[in-house]
Amino acid sequence: MCHVIVTCRSMLWTLLSIVVAFAELIAFMSADWLIGKAKPRGSAEPGEQEGGSLEPHHPTLGIYARCIRNPGVQHFQRETLCGPYAETFGEIASGFWQATAIFLAVGIFILCMVALVSVFTMCVQSIMKKSIFNVCGLLQGIAGLFLILGLILYPAGWGCQKAIGYCGHYASAYKPGDCSLGWAFYTAIGGTVLTFICAVFSAQAEIATSSDKVQEEIEEGKNLICLL
Repeated sequence: MCHVIVTCRSMLWTLLSIVVAFAELIAFMSADWLIGKAKPRGSAEPGEQEGGSLEPHHPTLGIYARCIRNPGVQHFQRETLCGPYAETFGEIASGFWQATAIFLAVGIFILCMVALVSVFTMCVQSIMKKSIFNVCGLLQGIAGLFLILGLILYPAGWGCQKAIGYCGHYASAYKPGDCSLGWAFYTAIGGTVLTFICAVFSAQAEIATSSDKVQEEIEEGKNLICLL
């Protein structure tokens, strides 16, 4: 019989696990990793034809996506046109960014799997006599390491031609030149920190759900157990 066990610490761990997975996924898909220098009126974006909006605009560049001024803005309401600049993995601008994409993708995949499993921890606390909280915490720690590797390698690609087109000729490895860092980069860093916090919280969730008080209520025949 399934005993639904809900504690503050296990619920907090579950919510954080879901938030971290979504935050990292959104950051990875975003084009707002690098914010390019403002383009003067009438100038073209990297890879864009002359024309379009007359207002100054900051193009943005992600690992595999970019946002530029919409050349047809006079006909469409959207001022920016966002989408992948790389149609295949090999077209990603830098080998370092390709490695970043691999490490982040693996880390995010693990986090998404843990987030999915965390929803069921209220009913299932062990798998093959192993605590599901401890297993998930270990996986989150491993995912965090993959994320760190990806984030360390990402700035090494700032010297590629694609980045130089957005950030100027002073851009080089670990030097963004005229670009500034966008919210997606900071979100990825924050999500990585929260990933390790989740790994620590998983141990606390395990302690809370296996406490003597929980065992007493299970022995009393209660199927729904809620503890602070």
